[in-house]
Amino acid sequence: MADEQNQDTDKPEPTKPAETPVDDLVTTQHSITIKRRKLAYTAQTGRVVLRKEVTTDGKFEGHLAKAEVFLTAYTLDGAEPGSRPVTFAFNGGPGSSSIWLHLGVLGPRRAVSGDVNDPEPPPYRLADNPQTLLAHSDLVFIDPVSTGYSRAVTGEQPKDFHGFTPDIESVGEIIRLWTSRNGRWLSPKFIAGESYGTLRAAALAAHLQDRHGFFLNGLLLISSVLDMGTIVFHEGNDLPYSLYLPTYAAIANYHGKHGDRPLDEVLAEAEELADRDLPVALRRGARLDADERAELVARIAELTGLSADYVDRVNLRIEHIRFFTELLRAEGLTTGRMDGRFTTWEPDGGREKMSDDPSISRIIGAYSAAFNHYVRSELGYANDLPYEILSIDVNRAWSYSDFEGRSVSVVDQLGAAMRANPHLKLHVALGHYDGATPYFAAEYVLAQLPIPDSLRDNIETAYYPAGHMMYVHDDSRKQQAADLADFVNRAANR
Repeated sequence: MADEQNQDTDKPEPTKPAETPVDDLVTTQHSITIKRRKLAYTAQTGRVVLRKEVTTDGKFEGHLAKAEVFLTAYTLDGAEPGSRPVTFAFNGGPGSSSIWLHLGVLGPRRAVSGDVNDPEPPPYRLADNPQTLLAHSDLVFIDPVSTGYSRAVTGEQPKDFHGFTPDIESVGEIIRLWTSRNGRWLSPKFIAGESYGTLRAAALAAHLQDRHGFFLNGLLLISSVLDMGTIVFHEGNDLPYSLYLPTYAAIANYHGKHGDRPLDEVLAEAEELADRDLPVALRRGARLDADERAELVARIAELTGLSADYVDRVNLRIEHIRFFTELLRAEGLTTGRMDGRFTTWEPDGGREKMSDDPSISRIIGAYSAAFNHYVRSELGYANDLPYEILSIDVNRAWSYSDFEGRSVSVVDQLGAAMRANPHLKLHVALGHYDGATPYFAAEYVLAQLPIPDSLRDNIETAYYPAGHMMYVHDDSRKQQAADLADFVNRAANR
């Protein structure tokens, strides 16, 4: 009998089925004073369950949970939902949460990070953002799966969301769900994306139209990249070497490599060289006349602040990480990639590639502390998961299988979306010191959009004396906020 009892005791406990996930949204009330006008608004924060339709052998099995997607939505109290614009926003990476746009420029609260010459010390702080786009549009910030608090549910593989098409489908479904559940199909609708988020935004414009008949009023493309072939350096692709040149010149100018020459003058010269002589010279290769080559080496060296010897040794082809490492090598410094205004001391003076990007490391602490405090203490949402601000693992594992053998580009999709919806407007925000998505590459791509001349006026560009997250620079932040508000008000057809 004793043995039988022991055998029963030793039996493993049956596995408990995983709990069915449910939305865990939290609603809180807030207000902000803008130009002596008090605006009351509602914040809704938490995770929305994303589901998939499952069919087996032609038999419908149900809507099964596949992911929980974290979002924060702000809606102005007392406004008429049908006529008030709504803007869906996210960052890029891929692998980035929406924290940057949320607490950088668009949201009603912002992280105080400081800037190049005045970084904010820890423990950091939050401040009201009187320039928030909420004064003109409701806001929905979305964290794609595996960023922020968004996760695949038990039994699903996170990697199934880490690719161009599944990302578009999952983010698009969240946008559709929020719009339907909040009765906003007749609202003017916008999507704001930054960096890879601009590529996602452009693809979403086409996807939402084609899949759901969901037409947008406008896209806010911040630090735009719509064709990765314009910024990815690899053998056989000479395009980035030309398109990066004006950005190199801008960064060199900021760091005093051109004496008292004004930036506009330097950029005009660099753009002309990048548009004409340099692409021709790169195509000619060894056929380039020696005197022509020597003259070109000298011009590039003067514009970029690099030595003629260096430009000659790299065969006129200056790769961007090498540039950030080389420009201030003699001073023991490297510049930032996201923002070339930033510098940091390099411990290895012989290094070919910089060991740190100061334009990220100098500000990420402020954003992390601000959000982790804000989401719990002010938005009332608690979750023990780490808030994934920027996942390098997701970025490295991202699948571009849809583009095998060709450049990752949404130029055709965006063109098709604009042709089908001739009211779709584009606002493109660009930083002169952005070494991740150079402004001249964005200009090049916009010129290639397959749209009729009648739609060219639907595109506007804005430039700022800052980097990738131009809102880190306070004057740029205020100007950008005004530019975005103006665009939304005009494009909403009100």
